[in-house]
Amino acid sequence: MKKELLVQKLQQQLMMVASERQAARREPALLAARTALKRYQSARLADTHADLLANPNTHDAALFFLEELYGDHDLSQRDIDLERIIPTLQKMLSYESLHTITEAIVLDALSEKLDTAMARVLGTDFTEGMYVAAYRTATTRDERQRQLDLVQELGDSLCELVTIPLLAFTLTVMSGPARLAGLGDLHRFLDRGFTTFKKMKKPAAFVDAIVGRERRVMDKIFAGRKDPFDTF
Repeated sequence: MKKELLVQKLQQQLMMVASERQAARREPALLAARTALKRYQSARLADTHADLLANPNTHDAALFFLEELYGDHDLSQRDIDLERIIPTLQKMLSYESLHTITEAIVLDALSEKLDTAMARVLGTDFTEGMYVAAYRTATTRDERQRQLDLVQELGDSLCELVTIPLLAFTLTVMSGPARLAGLGDLHRFLDRGFTTFKKMKKPAAFVDAIVGRERRVMDKIFAGRKDPFDTF
């Protein structure tokens, strides 16, 4: 896929993300419910992958995944800045770097849609059983399968980044110009992803571990199994 097609895809996905977040801001109750849901999911993921967080080899990468992909912080300003500087992105970033950012936004767009669907059902006060029921009834297996496929694709993209010669040097050189161009947050995302994956001995195995566990969680929830978050 050429850069031009990546940019078109990025613009489309940013519009979808913005639409979901703007709709939530117009409904205070929904916004509060989405925030409660994101915090619950972030805590659950930290518990499911506690061993990866505790392992010095995978700790930083696990934290990157939890904070950058599943965190509960508001990314609205990041998306506004991103849309504003897309032409600059196309010029400054390599195809591989732009592809990684696009994959992250595609995942974000779908996750926002699924979070909204569940938040409308759950509100701000819910139990694990209520969460599992909403996961099964407010979202579909196909949507959840697609979400995990996107996590896999993004992880694979990061694995590819660490094999590119001189990319570490390029990211270091880009740091100053990126901040001046309004690309500071995006540069931080790429640099953090690259650095955490580069230091791991087997980054692909790390991605497979996270995605594999989450697939088992999904399978257990849709099968109506007890203790769906016990993946070992």
